[in-house]
Amino acid sequence: MVLVVVGPGVVKTVELSIAFLAPTIYTKATRSFQSIRMPPSMNHDLFVVLALLLTAVVLFIRNKPRMDVVALVMMTALPLTGVIGVQDALAGFADPNIVLIAALFVIGDSLVRTGVAQRLGDWLAAHAGASETRLIPPLMIVVAVIGSIMSSTAVVALFVPVVLRIAQRSGISVRRLMMPLSVAALISGMMTLVATAPNLIVNSELVRRGYEGFQFFSFAPFGIPILACAVGYMLLARRWLSPTMPAAVGASAMRPRLSQWIEEYGLAEREHRLRVADGSPLVGKTLEELDLRSSAGANIIALERNGRFSRRVMQPVATTELRAGDVLFLDLFTSLVDIEEVRRRFDLERLPMSGSYFLDRSQELGMIEVMIPAASKLVGQSVVSARFRSEFDLTAIGLRRGGVPRAGSIRNETLEVGDTLLLIGPWRAIRRLGSHWNTLIALSMPADLDDVVPAPARAPHALAVLGLVVVLMVSGVVPNVIAALIGCLLLGLLRCIDTDAAYRSIHWQTLVLIVGMMPFAVALQKTGGIDIAATALIDTLGTVGIHAMLAGLFALTAVLGLFISNTATAVLMAPVALAVAEELGSSPYPFAMIVALAASAAFMTPVSSPVNTLVVGPGNYTFWDFMRVGVPFAVVAMAVSVVLVPWVLPP
Repeated sequence: MVLVVVGPGVVKTVELSIAFLAPTIYTKATRSFQSIRMPPSMNHDLFVVLALLLTAVVLFIRNKPRMDVVALVMMTALPLTGVIGVQDALAGFADPNIVLIAALFVIGDSLVRTGVAQRLGDWLAAHAGASETRLIPPLMIVVAVIGSIMSSTAVVALFVPVVLRIAQRSGISVRRLMMPLSVAALISGMMTLVATAPNLIVNSELVRRGYEGFQFFSFAPFGIPILACAVGYMLLARRWLSPTMPAAVGASAMRPRLSQWIEEYGLAEREHRLRVADGSPLVGKTLEELDLRSSAGANIIALERNGRFSRRVMQPVATTELRAGDVLFLDLFTSLVDIEEVRRRFDLERLPMSGSYFLDRSQELGMIEVMIPAASKLVGQSVVSARFRSEFDLTAIGLRRGGVPRAGSIRNETLEVGDTLLLIGPWRAIRRLGSHWNTLIALSMPADLDDVVPAPARAPHALAVLGLVVVLMVSGVVPNVIAALIGCLLLGLLRCIDTDAAYRSIHWQTLVLIVGMMPFAVALQKTGGIDIAATALIDTLGTVGIHAMLAGLFALTAVLGLFISNTATAVLMAPVALAVAEELGSSPYPFAMIVALAASAAFMTPVSSPVNTLVVGPGNYTFWDFMRVGVPFAVVAMAVSVVLVPWVLPP
């Protein structure tokens, strides 16, 4: 048994291997802790605080109740001990960093809702091919870059389906890709000040003690080399992960995809894109006036029109008036219709086709299979007279009767009970079909629906706002929290995210966990626990050298992170690191930085971080998989950090 510092002045007895320390250091550490004398007036209060902290850690390990509930319990209990007051216990709610973290959740979610991150994933899928060697480096770099400006957990949740799609298309084992994904997401926390909550917590502790905080890119000189090492390491370590595919990759694998329906209903040759020329007779006419279904045998599925800042896909209605420059998405009822004749007749410019029935527009247009129930008012009507567009904002493009898709035109088919229809239209209209259960019964929602983002046309706006926020943070023109709030307001103004979605995007459990653990730092400061912990570390490693001291802090933080969240670890370890720096008369920055980096080095077990937990199922990983891949790289990350930190930030 050895006494190990686990928080801001907290001393906890835990069993852990100290094989990395020489026997003489171990003996010295034991004697140092035994020689510590706490002030008599502090003994009782300190032991009470330590007992509460030990209880919190045990509950964190058991994960019962939830960590945020445990934090609330501790925040309530500490004032009852008399060690701190109610104001100290609740001070975290007024901390600007808490508001900053909440604002960053909103900004990150806007990147998801506008499809920015997904488009990067699709770019990877299109350019990587079937080579693991070509795929892993750009995958890790993209994930790390995105994670540097949004929650790493959100990045992994976003990229899991992307990686699954890449694996399915390329034939690469998903087990070889999910681990690099989680490692890169964790390293993203080492890139910028706002990349992860532990960075902001450590920075807040610096400011609280009267020091100037870190800059936005202060972490990059360490994160970039560690990411480079991680890329090379994973190209080797992936061979330790057997390529066995999991039995299933999720519920979406059981659902049909749009490409499957396009093939089953024979839609591939029916799509056409035509641009309305300036002199076209269609200009200024409404769809009701034109009636292209009867006059040309063509059905306008959708139209694309220039908006204020970008082009947008619209669902046409009878009163929609066509303009020059509109792009019409046409479906021909029958192969007998001559598209060239239609083009010449209406002075339309033919545009390139994808050959996959508008599959390249799947962010705006979706499909759904529905069945006609016995009580439906549509029974006995033809497809045209049913007026699907007017009633449901959808267009019928396929009919299946008796399990067999009907070939040729379906416009005059009389609908019967049990018929299955394939409808196309905006995803928002597809989602609304549930309210028409007595007319149509939804049979199958395609797996592609999971990939749809709510506001794809707003991606340029989200990127512009993100760029502005980063510039404001880097320049220091306004405080970081004000820069983030400005970004949130602009994102709402530009409709990249709405108010309800913004509130849903905030991970309240994380905020409550941080606020609830902050009082421990104050309590341990008042009871002398932080001074005791700092003295013990200095007596143990102080004579060995600065590199040994930093290595000890890194190892201690990383080991503690095996049992509790990296957020709680940072709350507890940041005051200890700064107290050590003050005792040594050194600059606080290398000690604060080493704790922040170690808090993100949660590579070693599947429960070290939610990032790891998210990839366990899709990657079909075991505890041993994380140990044999994560432990060696944690040592690599520690070595790189211990070498670079005192060089970039002299003690």
